[in-house]
Amino acid sequence: MTTTAAMWEARAADGRGAELSAWVREVALPALRGSAGLVRAELFGAPGDRVLLITWWTAEPVPVPEPPAALTGRPVHRWSFVSEHLESSEHPETCAGPGTCANPASGADPE
Repeated sequence: MTTTAAMWEARAADGRGAELSAWVREVALPALRGSAGLVRAELFGAPGDRVLLITWWTAEPVPVPEPPAALTGRPVHRWSFVSEHLESSEHPETCAGPGTCANPASGADPE
C-alpha cells in the first residue's frame, strides 16, 4: 500500500502564530477529518511563527484549505512525498533515540 505524506507550511503574519495554529485546529483539520484515505495528522510550530501540518494518506491527499490572508506573512508552501517502504536490510542505519544513530555496517560510533 502506498502512503503519501502531505506537508503544509505557513508563516504567520507578525505576532499571529497562535491565531494561525488555532485556525488550523479549528478550521483546516475539521475540513480534512473523514476524508477518504486520511490516516494521521500532526501539527507543529517552529520559530518565526511557522506552522507545519503533516498529513498521511493512503489515497490522493485532500488539499488543506487556504488560511485567511490576514493570518499569513507569505503564501503557503505545500509538498507531497510518497513512502519508499524501505526494508530493514536496505536501511542499515539504526536510531534508538536522539544522539544514538549509528551505521552498524561502518562500525561508526553513535553521532
